[in-house]
Amino acid sequence: MKHFAFLLLILVFFTACKSTSPIVTSKKSDTKKEKLTKSDKRKTNHLAEELIDAAAENLGVKYKHGGTTKAGFDCSGLMYTIFDSNNITLPRNSYQQSKIGVVINPEREQAQKGDLIFFKTNKNSQINHVGIVIEVNDDEIKFIHSSTSKGVIISSTKEPYYKNSLVQLNRVL
Repeated sequence: MKHFAFLLLILVFFTACKSTSPIVTSKKSDTKKEKLTKSDKRKTNHLAEELIDAAAENLGVKYKHGGTTKAGFDCSGLMYTIFDSNNITLPRNSYQQSKIGVVINPEREQAQKGDLIFFKTNKNSQINHVGIVIEVNDDEIKFIHSSTSKGVIISSTKEPYYKNSLVQLNRVL
């Protein structure tokens, strides 16, 4: 009987002390969210740098319509290949790639490294060219892409051709 009373007392003690739900203050919760956000940003920044490095390894490779290898790239083939090298699957053409991720207004303050940058370089109303953002300054965006005339190069939105044909940025990371 004494044994039973002792066990009952211990059971009552643990039940009374046990919290039914965790107590979290909003300050702790906010701190936790900030840490996750900062960690996610670090991962995204690291991935953006890896993609940029992969694109830069192809500088000088010639243009080849439909190309996805060092034997030659077209613009969307370059994006398809460098993203695939980091286990991110993109559609194969620039128009379809423009439908992936979050569409951002092409304002310089919003552009980030690793964003896809899209252009309409022909008379059609459909996106037909893509690159990857590698640098953002106050009044320009630099990007790597495969141009039909020069192959894989770095260009800038300060160049009139690209300034006039820029239509969209997409955040896919």
